[in-house]
Amino acid sequence: MSLSVQLRHSFGSFTIDIGFEAPKGITVLFGRSGSGKTTIVEAVAGLLTPESGRIALDGNVLLDTQNGRNLPPNKRGLGYIFQEGRLFPHLTVRQNLLYGGFFARGSGTAPKLDHVVELLGIEALLERRPAALSGGEKQRVAIGRALLAKPRLVLADEPLAALDEARKSEILPYFERLRDEVSVPILYVSHSAAEVARLATTVIALQDGRVVSQGPAIEVLSDPMVTPAGVRAAGAVLEARVTAQHADGLTELDAGGQSLFLPRVDRKVGTRLRVRIAAQDVILSRAAPHGLSALNVLPAEVEQMRPGDGPGTLVSLKTPAGTVLARITQRSASNLGLSPGQACFAVLKSVAVAPQDVG
Repeated sequence: MSLSVQLRHSFGSFTIDIGFEAPKGITVLFGRSGSGKTTIVEAVAGLLTPESGRIALDGNVLLDTQNGRNLPPNKRGLGYIFQEGRLFPHLTVRQNLLYGGFFARGSGTAPKLDHVVELLGIEALLERRPAALSGGEKQRVAIGRALLAKPRLVLADEPLAALDEARKSEILPYFERLRDEVSVPILYVSHSAAEVARLATTVIALQDGRVVSQGPAIEVLSDPMVTPAGVRAAGAVLEARVTAQHADGLTELDAGGQSLFLPRVDRKVGTRLRVRIAAQDVILSRAAPHGLSALNVLPAEVEQMRPGDGPGTLVSLKTPAGTVLARITQRSASNLGLSPGQACFAVLKSVAVAPQDVG
């Protein structure tokens, strides 16, 4: 199932003019606040009618302004997960979960209640009311309610934005399970590079109401010319496999034949992972470094360099483990004599990789 979106809409001097295709899996609309992400989701949901546009879900036209077609929200067959759970306070968790199915108009195949409860780990919550739930628990229930409404597509508008870091870490694995175990596609809004790196099947990078890049998460996030969340949030994504759990608290990964050591990652040996390496946590050296505390050193070749408006520059590096980005000063780049094709070494601190950057 795929989603096709073409729309144009103006808010005063700001104009959104975008077009993209979203295949199955989790498609993330990624960009800073004010880039147009929520407007797109509201147009897909039918909560906003753009000045012009066409939106089709698996060939079924939801909106076509040229031909006067505009299905109301309740006839589009979509599930919606808001920033806050928005649960009915007078209903139990079980009743909230089942409520969406009472008015379901989607043509999707609704999962069984027991399967959703197990998937989201909420069996112990079924007889509670929302007032007795934590923020993370409320969001899990909201996700379940959306899935049980037989949606053909789930819209998730920054569903983790209202949660603290601990609750975000609690919820992210459930979205990963949805991506891998549930057939319903998800259009997900985020301005967090860590969320995008862990969850996205496809990334639609937005800036100033325009699509600046789209494609697989690894490709989009590793492009130094695409920084929709700002250079400070730049970072690349490596695919790796857990090879060992060491007694000193480190997990060893294999990334393209290179060993990477991270603080313990609670995964079995053989598990495949994505690891986001923030550009600001990468140090470059022209010679193989010695006598450093850093455990991860990758041979590299400079691919591209993107000088910033200030003193910094973003360097794209080709390594056996995959593309790595490094954010260094232009003075350092000059002192090292860096240029495309130049051989060097990328040094990655193990402790700099946060738990939310691995999934």
